[in-house]
Amino acid sequence: MFSNEFWWFVLVGFAAQMVDGALGMAYGTVASSLLITLGVPPVLSSATVHTAECFTTGASAIAHRAFGNVDQRLLRGLVAPAILGAVLGALILSHLPGEALRPYIALYLLIMGLVIIGKAFRQLPPRTVTEHLGTLGFVGAFLDTVGGGGWGPIVATTLLSRGNHVRTAIGSANAVEFFVTLAATATFTTTLSFNHWTAVIGLALGGLPAAPLAAWLTKRLPLRPLMVMIGLVVVALSLRTLIFG
Repeated sequence: MFSNEFWWFVLVGFAAQMVDGALGMAYGTVASSLLITLGVPPVLSSATVHTAECFTTGASAIAHRAFGNVDQRLLRGLVAPAILGAVLGALILSHLPGEALRPYIALYLLIMGLVIIGKAFRQLPPRTVTEHLGTLGFVGAFLDTVGGGGWGPIVATTLLSRGNHVRTAIGSANAVEFFVTLAATATFTTTLSFNHWTAVIGLALGGLPAAPLAAWLTKRLPLRPLMVMIGLVVVALSLRTLIFG
């Protein structure tokens, strides 16, 4: 009934959501890389990933809220500018060389990843930092839409580097990501001829069961190992982009 390609999408959706839900990043990076490798153009790849993420990020947002991982101050500060950034990014994606931005984003994230690893070994109490959330939300959503992924690495990583608690940084970023994907998808569906529903359904089916499990892991994992893990993932993804493009 379903092709082998469909089940690969399911597997990738599960793995990507496990990483994204637990560490706050990498769903778009993993899923977009797969689609582009299969020959899907970047604009349609971004549209496919964001459409699938409407389901997975919705489930992830509900799960993180249920486990107490969402800080309302972070949520309120990020959500409106993020929606605006997502819509603008989707509107101009076909006219902007998004690939040209990748090395600069990767360099920024490499630095942030190293900052997070350093903070994991410093005995500083976590706090809620709400300065410049609007700018962070707008830029993170814009680059996420243009590049087919990046919300988590940019937003969750920046929140962590400022000293926010790892659990609420990840949970809040995941909750706002639902609104980012919804805004981007609504814009894409009105501007593109879209027919990659097999990939969307496969990615969504794989990601839905992973969302609550990943949120539970975020609440249970010890703080220092989780921060080190996030930092290492960010550094690895950044180096991969800088070295291989």
